[in-house]
Amino acid sequence: MYEQVSHSLLNRILNNMKPYFQKRDLRHFYTRLGANFYSIHSLFSQLYGNRPDFEEYMLKLVEVLAKNYLDRPNELQEVDNSREEDHNWFLHQQWVGMALYLDGFAGNLQGLKEKIPYLLDLGINLVHIMPMLQSPVGKSDGGYAVSDFRKINEKAGTLEDIRELAAAFREHDILLTLDVVLNHTSNQHEWAEKTRQGDLQYQDYFFIFEDRNLPDMFEQTMPEVFPDTDPGNFTWDETMQKWVMTVFHNYQWDLNYGNPQVFLEMLDVILFWANQGADIVRLDAVAFLWKELGTSCQNRPEAHLLLQLFKDCCQVTAPGLLFIAEAIVAPLEVIKYFGEDAVVAKECEIAYNATFMALLWEAVATHNSKLLLLAIKNLPNKLDRATWLNYIRCHDDIGFGFDDEDIHRAGYNPGEHRRFLMQYMTGEFEGSYASGKLFAFNQKNGDARVSGTLASLAGLESAMQQEDAQEIDFAVRRILLLHSLILSFGGLPMLYYGDEVGTFNDLRYLEDENRADDSRWMHRPKLDWDTLAQREEPGTIEYSIFQELRKMISVRKQTESFADFNNREIVDLGNDHLFAFIRSSHPHYHQHPVEPVFVLVNFDRHPQAADLAVLKEHGFGDTKSWLDIFTGRPPHCFRNELILSPYQFYWLQNS
Repeated sequence: MYEQVSHSLLNRILNNMKPYFQKRDLRHFYTRLGANFYSIHSLFSQLYGNRPDFEEYMLKLVEVLAKNYLDRPNELQEVDNSREEDHNWFLHQQWVGMALYLDGFAGNLQGLKEKIPYLLDLGINLVHIMPMLQSPVGKSDGGYAVSDFRKINEKAGTLEDIRELAAAFREHDILLTLDVVLNHTSNQHEWAEKTRQGDLQYQDYFFIFEDRNLPDMFEQTMPEVFPDTDPGNFTWDETMQKWVMTVFHNYQWDLNYGNPQVFLEMLDVILFWANQGADIVRLDAVAFLWKELGTSCQNRPEAHLLLQLFKDCCQVTAPGLLFIAEAIVAPLEVIKYFGEDAVVAKECEIAYNATFMALLWEAVATHNSKLLLLAIKNLPNKLDRATWLNYIRCHDDIGFGFDDEDIHRAGYNPGEHRRFLMQYMTGEFEGSYASGKLFAFNQKNGDARVSGTLASLAGLESAMQQEDAQEIDFAVRRILLLHSLILSFGGLPMLYYGDEVGTFNDLRYLEDENRADDSRWMHRPKLDWDTLAQREEPGTIEYSIFQELRKMISVRKQTESFADFNNREIVDLGNDHLFAFIRSSHPHYHQHPVEPVFVLVNFDRHPQAADLAVLKEHGFGDTKSWLDIFTGRPPHCFRNELILSPYQFYWLQNS
């Protein structure tokens, strides 16, 4: 879009750029900069336009973009060009991810490269490596307290190892996902050290207060993230004799995005990792980026402006790079991190579907889909060129932040229902099979979240301890049922390392004083590869889960209607134990009509029936033509009903 003010400014910036840039080949860069500059200028103006040095910072911003463009390897520029040609590339059904801790999965980057055949055998072609940047010895919030944004942990390897891994991944069409922690640094970061030394420039990188007056005002409206271990949102620093905003842990200092230099620093960090070979960056804690007195300091409009600005800037230098928004907030707030008032994602192309994850666990605990059905129906459609990240477990806890109105409509009392879920998931409720632990218990309101691996929460650990063959079978069925949903629901499925072989809670964290007060470490295991080898031995639990998942992933990749083009229709079967939806062809995105898939799951431990008339109403006519594409067999029907055994799922097509 041509606009005189921004166009005139761009001309001045280009004339004032350092000679180093003016002598280099920046043709593609200038084309993209021209296409995006109006938006970049508008967003930067909204955030920082009242500063007298605004134009100076705009020049610095363009120089950051140009520098990283010139640093971008040729092979990555070729990737950018191909993805610009097929801008829906990440919505296709062939992508299946795995999130992992490097030390727990493979030891280091070289070890991960050696595990590529394992990943390919399962069908994984997207790998999210949890934070491995340099962080303090001892407590580091699992790597999210970063002390240097451009160096990695020595135990993980070197930057050259990352570049080699990225190249090996590209050879095998595997996408590399890395974390960028936008909201905070470690209190041992160079910026924090300079702040302690009295450097005023760096004190403006953080929120520093002489006394408790302003911190106390902030506390009136800010919730606590870790009320049991790190209550409050501010920490006293003995060296400075001042208070520092620390929303997460007392060793994580929140960055001040009211300072445009902080934005430029973090933009440079994002582009640095893009140039090391990251296809996707996971932007941590994006809901917290902007702090404003008198608010919760979450989901502020300025946080969305920042993400739009990051995205537009990356479109200039590394347009093939995708963003994942890690925003674990209310459903109607999460959807905004794709970008509002748009068709395509103008903030993050991918967002964690934390609501769907928590609803799946609620359905497993209650053996019914009432709340799941209501909540999903009330969730607005995502943008066309954006997708959900669907998962069952991740490195973090499970929270039950459902909408209270949905809980009421499902027939429950919100407070009582959340307490039931906490008790059920921790095995305290009579009849529960789950082996989770509470996390971040808040004594003020009784709220808490839950930790645990998938296998332990799904009852496999307790069933194995009791040597109960029936319960073992049910637990394996639950594990597969949950995976069937994240693989078919619509979005990018992200498995969690160890879940593919039924890994139990790892309680060794209790022996480490730096981890013992954080139950999330029980589901961040160190895998035993001798145990994983049993995935090839028929009759073992590892074999049962791995081989079924392997097959499930393969079928997903062959099923075009599982691509994510807002082509899902929720179906109410009139049976609260069942959940169903149809994945169908989308005329705008599919080049040719594709056969719809009717997905049905039974959350109950007893057989359940679906009325065949409902299926026929949705285009599934003659039962003799139905095929479950997962098993390759026709479904079980009796009289006028479709029968699902305990914890069974169907992926039905008309054959």
